[in-house]
Amino acid sequence: MSAWPRTEEEALATQDALRARLILGGGPAEPATVAGLDVAYHEDGERLAAAVVVLDTADLRVRDTAVVRGTAAFPYVPGLFAFREVPALLEALDKLSVRPDVLICDGHGLAHPRRFGLACHLGVLTGLPSYGVGKTPLIGAWEQPGDQRGARADLVDGGETVGAVLRTRQGVKPVFVSVGHRMDLDGACGLTLRLASRFRLPETTRLADRACRDALR
Repeated sequence: MSAWPRTEEEALATQDALRARLILGGGPAEPATVAGLDVAYHEDGERLAAAVVVLDTADLRVRDTAVVRGTAAFPYVPGLFAFREVPALLEALDKLSVRPDVLICDGHGLAHPRRFGLACHLGVLTGLPSYGVGKTPLIGAWEQPGDQRGARADLVDGGETVGAVLRTRQGVKPVFVSVGHRMDLDGACGLTLRLASRFRLPETTRLADRACRDALR
C-alpha cells in the first residue's frame, strides 16, 4: 500500500481503488477463531487506543489480545471515518500471535454511503473475511424485525439491501450487520447470534471495547 492519504481527494481515490478489490460472499463455514476490533478515543478526539481480541469460536475463550495506542491518522470527514482508525487497527493485528479466521468490526461494511465502510476496508487490506456489527445504523431504511431472538429485517439503501437488522436478544434493540470482504450476510448474522449468547452485542465487540477503553485510562 502506498503512503496513507493526507487529503480528502486522496482518501476518496484510495477508497475507490480498494472498493474495486472487494469480494462479496463466501466466508468460512466453521471459523475456529474470530476477532473483535474496536477503537476508543481520548476526550481530546485525537488520541486513541485500538484493540483486537481473538476468541475461540467454540467456547468464546480469549486466545489473543493486542492493543495499540496512537493518534487518529486522518481528519474527521463523513464517509471517510475508517481512514482515522485503520492504521492503528492494522498495527494491532500485526501484533497478534493467533491469526483470526474472521474479523468483526464495531461499525459497518457495505452499509455505508460509498459502500465501503471500516469492515470492507480492513478485509481488503488484510485479505481476511470481515463484517461489521453496528449499534446504530449509518444509512438505510428498515422495518422492525420480530421480537424474538434471531429475527431479522433487511437494511435497504437506494433500493439495495446493504445489511440486516438483527435481533440478538428478545425484547432488546437490534444490531445492524453488514458484510465487509469475503463474507455473506447469512453467515455474518449466524455468527453474530452465536457470539451474542448472553448480551445484545457479540462477545468480540464487548471484549474489544473493554480492552481499548482500559488502555486509555
